Amino acid sequence: MLSGPAILRISVILILAGILAALVQFLLPSPSRAPAPDPAPVAEAPSTPPEPIAPPAPPPAPEPVAPQPPGTAASRPAQMPSDALAFPSEPVQQGQAEIDQAEDNAGPRAIALLDLNTASVADLNKLRGGGAIGRAITAKRPYTSVDQLLSKRVLSRAVYEKIKDQVTVR
Repeated sequence: MLSGPAILRISVILILAGILAALVQFLLPSPSRAPAPDPAPVAEAPSTPPEPIAPPAPPPAPEPVAPQPPGTAASRPAQMPSDALAFPSEPVQQGQAEIDQAEDNAGPRAIALLDLNTASVADLNKLRGGGAIGRAITAKRPYTSVDQLLSKRVLSRAVYEKIKDQVTVR
């Protein structure tokens, strides 16, 4: 339990920390608050009447296209837009949980299978979806099949399902 004076001291410290943080933010320049450069003074020209603006010329009429025999360059479909135009310049940000879930649900990687009886703790810890399981697996060695990870109660069924395609027993 905190006494009244202790609560008062903590409150004063928090208030002072907030004031200090506000001062630091105010005094340090940030890129978004950069002062705008002063425009150069413009010398005033003698007043003259403005010139009339001509209306824009009408666009030219499209030329008629003559039919082309099949197989010529003109019969090909229009070219697809370039990647720079077809896709946004900045990718949509996803939450870290969605990324982790997508990595766990993506199929097995194109790497060699790890042998449960010979793989190092570090290699076993690198299995996708397994976490830090290397010590538990090495403690219950030897294995005659991958299913023994469940029967020897080394891993939960959820973790086993994630890593079973990445390991083997030779």
